[in-house]
Amino acid sequence: MSHNSFGNLLKFTTWGESHGEAIGCVVDGFPANIPIDLKFIQSRLDLRKPGQSKFTTQRQEKDMVKILSGVFNGKSTGSPISFIIYNSDQRSKDYTNIKNKFRPGHADFTYYMKYKNYDYRGGGRSSARETAMRVAAGALSEILLNKIVKPKIKISSAVIQIGENKITNNKWNENFILKNPFFSPNKSIIETWEKSILYHRKKGSSLGAIIEVRVKNCPVGVGEPIYQKLDSELSKAIMSINAVKGIEFGSGFNLVELDGTNASDQMSSKDKKISFHSNHAGGILGGISSGQDIVFRYIVKPTSSVLSEKNTISKDLKNTKIRTVGRHDPCVGIRAVPVGIAMTNFVLADLILMCHSKLF
Repeated sequence: MSHNSFGNLLKFTTWGESHGEAIGCVVDGFPANIPIDLKFIQSRLDLRKPGQSKFTTQRQEKDMVKILSGVFNGKSTGSPISFIIYNSDQRSKDYTNIKNKFRPGHADFTYYMKYKNYDYRGGGRSSARETAMRVAAGALSEILLNKIVKPKIKISSAVIQIGENKITNNKWNENFILKNPFFSPNKSIIETWEKSILYHRKKGSSLGAIIEVRVKNCPVGVGEPIYQKLDSELSKAIMSINAVKGIEFGSGFNLVELDGTNASDQMSSKDKKISFHSNHAGGILGGISSGQDIVFRYIVKPTSSVLSEKNTISKDLKNTKIRTVGRHDPCVGIRAVPVGIAMTNFVLADLILMCHSKLF
C-alpha cells in the first residue's frame, strides 16, 4: 500500500490501524526553531476524540499524543517530527462474526479485492481512527501559521446541516460553535438535531452532515497554478477524509442559477483599498487566494456501520445478510469538523511555505 503521505514542501505520513497497538504520523519539512506547544496540539485532538457525547461513538479513547522526535528544548529542530497515540479501547470481538462478510458502504470489499490480506477489525487502515493523526499534524501546522503569518489566519468551521435539517447563514454564531456537541453555530437548531439523531440511532440507522469552513486573513497569492491551485489542494485534502463525498467553494453549485453578470465578484477601489461586492468564488480566483474569506462546504455521508440488517456478499461470493454491532457514530460528520480544520491548516501552511521557502 502506497500513498500514505500528504503535502508538498511540508508533508505528513500517517500509519496504524483502528484496532492496532497505536496510530501515528511523521511530519517532514517543518522549519527549525519554531516553539512547539504540546498542550495546544492536545487541545485540538480533544475536540475530535470519541466518547464525549451520546451523539458520537462511545469508544473511549483518551487520544493522548506523544512527540517522539524532531523537538528539542521546546522547539522544532528541522528534522522529522513524529507523533504517536496508543489505542486503549479496542473491542475487536465485535467484528469476529462478520470478518468474512463485506460491510456495505465500507472499504472492506475494495480492500479485499486489491490487497487480499486486510485488517477487518473496525476497518483497519480505512477507519476514521486514522484522522486523529491528521488533527495532530494540522495543529502543528497551525502553530507554524501563527508564527509566520500576520495578522493570524483564523479558521472556523461548523456543521450547518444534519439530515434534512439545516441552518441559514444569518444564524451563524461563531462563539457558540464550541459550546455544543454538534459544532453548531446556531442554538435554535440543537433540539431538532438531538431528536433526529437519537431517533435514527434508536432505529439502528445514521445521518449525514454538511460542514462549512471559513478562513479569514489568508494573504493574497496563496496557491500555485496550474496543478497546485489552492482550491484543488483543499479539495484533495478534504476529499481524502473518510466518508466525505463532495465539496463546493463559495456559492458552489448554486452558481448555475445565476447569469454571468451576477455570478462574477465585481470589484471597486477607494483610497487604494480594494473591495469585492460579493464572494461567489469563495475567496479563490484562478486557484490563488484573493484576500477575501475562503469559504467552502463539504458533505459527509451517513455512517455505514448501522444496526439495521443489510444485504451483502461473503468472501466466497455468496449472498448473505449483515448486521454491524459495536460502537459507531450515529452522525460521523460531527467529528469531521476538527479534521477538516486540521487539513485546511496543513494545506495553507504547505502552500505558504512554497511561496516563502527562501525565508527558511
